[in-house]
Amino acid sequence: MPEIVFPLDSTKRFTEQEIVGHNRWHPDIPAQVHVKPGDSFRVDCREWFDGAIHNDDSAEDVRDAPLSTVHVLSGPIAVEGAEPGDLLIVDILDVGPIPQEVGPLAGQGWGYTGIFATENGGGFLTEQFPDAYKVIWDFSGQTATSRHVPHVSFTGIVHPGLMGTAPSADLLARWNKREGDLIATDPNRVPPLALPPEPRDAVLGTLTGDEYDRVAGEGARTAPPRENGGNQDIKNLTKGSRVFYPVFVSGAKLSMGDLHFSQGDGEITFCGAIEMGGYMDLHVDVIKGGMDTYGVSENAIFMPGRVDPRYSEWLAFSGTSVTLDGVQHYLDSHLSYQRACLHAIDYLTKFGYSPEQAYMILGAAPIEGRLSGVVDIPNSCSTVYIPTAIFDFDVRPSANGPHQVDPGMGVPKASF
Repeated sequence: MPEIVFPLDSTKRFTEQEIVGHNRWHPDIPAQVHVKPGDSFRVDCREWFDGAIHNDDSAEDVRDAPLSTVHVLSGPIAVEGAEPGDLLIVDILDVGPIPQEVGPLAGQGWGYTGIFATENGGGFLTEQFPDAYKVIWDFSGQTATSRHVPHVSFTGIVHPGLMGTAPSADLLARWNKREGDLIATDPNRVPPLALPPEPRDAVLGTLTGDEYDRVAGEGARTAPPRENGGNQDIKNLTKGSRVFYPVFVSGAKLSMGDLHFSQGDGEITFCGAIEMGGYMDLHVDVIKGGMDTYGVSENAIFMPGRVDPRYSEWLAFSGTSVTLDGVQHYLDSHLSYQRACLHAIDYLTKFGYSPEQAYMILGAAPIEGRLSGVVDIPNSCSTVYIPTAIFDFDVRPSANGPHQVDPGMGVPKASF
């Protein structure tokens, strides 16, 4: 096992650790760990809500999930010799759940998927699913099952939802300006159009006093992906992957977290993956001047690993750029993917699942989402591919009609 350079004690909160990470992006958050090009090392990661979500049959914790506290990230990790304009090579050697016996924290034998309430972030289909729900998934080796979504079992594609380098001061200012401008177009929207800097609950490593106050007021929230990588939620960024991150500050200041046991393309419920705590084994190197050499002025590029489960049969659903009430939009791929997801949900309810159970399946299982057509005006065409082998019954259409499954206890909903 590689040396653990960022250890975490599962019995303690994120802010009580020997090395305290961060939950905002800012160039002035000090590096907690220093490594060299060519080093291999292990990083422990907390579940993104730092233990706020529990293994029970209530969704009250998802309803009340404190978004101002996320994501709790391990880092920054400085890589010796990395300078602005370089490319940072990050190899994911291994990634997995907390390597301990089943316990109270997500990752210790279990994880969760949540539908966020509209007033607390919402999700991809928040107009159809405005309330908070939760599903608990149990891990057995590489396999996930749930008491809340019976008759479903699949192999997890374990990956970090979030990994990236620190922004420069100029890049951070551009983020805050463009996102602030967007918020100003509809400042009272629920859910909001973007998340501005929020000093409340900011965790900034070792910073204190006036420097803490300044950085907390400027630091970017970690929810969206940006030029530095960040919360990209790419399910194929798993064991064996190699990522090339642009370097914007000295040392690169690499951070990571938000580990997922599994996820469908799009993480459509917002908390749509199977969230967990765990570990990552990494190897780093540097390509000097790589951003200019390879035309990577912004946004990471990566080579996916080769450990994905291999499904041979799929059931695919398509959607176009037309709203539920029949209004035509022009090549709106976001809308067409929503419609494809809704068609898949409607289909699965014919077998006995509730809409919420079907929505959770699309968020957590390794579905494939594709932009299948983006040039045929006025409709883009998006598709959702569901692997048929994740069900213990025949989910394909037939002359006999849909097999009826026992939906079990269903998906816990938060009360209001």
